[in-house]
Amino acid sequence: MLLAGWGLFEFYAICLPKRRTLEKTLAILAGALLTWLPLWQNDGGAQLVWVGTFYFFALVILFHFQDLRIAMADFALLICGLFYIPLLLGYLNLLMKLPQGRCWIFLTLMAIMANDSLAYFAGSRWGRHPLYPAISAKKTWEGLAGGLAGSLIGVLLAKYAFLPALSFSSALLLAVILGFVGPLGDLFESMLKRSYGVKDSGCGIPGHGGLLDRLDSLLFAFPAVYSFCMWHVLS
Repeated sequence: MLLAGWGLFEFYAICLPKRRTLEKTLAILAGALLTWLPLWQNDGGAQLVWVGTFYFFALVILFHFQDLRIAMADFALLICGLFYIPLLLGYLNLLMKLPQGRCWIFLTLMAIMANDSLAYFAGSRWGRHPLYPAISAKKTWEGLAGGLAGSLIGVLLAKYAFLPALSFSSALLLAVILGFVGPLGDLFESMLKRSYGVKDSGCGIPGHGGLLDRLDSLLFAFPAVYSFCMWHVLS
């Protein structure tokens, strides 16, 4: 809940820096609570809460639209923040409910950290071909390949350290998934920052920027690992 609120604060500081103070505050509080919603998905409760949240902010904007020319853009940004951070981060709760849930969470952390580290090393050492210069000038295909190798190392270390039941073929598949999903999350956050001319999402973590700069890959990775477990490992 704390991380969701912190991440939303950074998100809205980027997208809505000088307006909608009331709405941003309400969205940050709501987002902290929405991290629990995935736990209710089996009985339909999550859908009802999301609908209620949509209704609530629709009414707030409708009767407090301020500048009508940008009212819908403000509404879209408020809702986007709730989907981007609390919804995705909430999959930590679902992972915790799985058999050996903590182990799956640590596997995700190890794979993404190894991906980031080897992507940076390979890109700095051998990077010659830009991956997506319109979004991130420094990312290269060589860095992507290094990150993929890092994901494989992280997943295999987790398998042999505390998830021995995970087959080698499943570990390889999961490493490939994380090798692409992690950079996708990084690129998405880079697109967000570049759209608003911001270098870092914040300054809350000295030497690393903001919380979103650290969570960007993980926000995309946690739902992917949960889905992999449900459809491939536990099915």
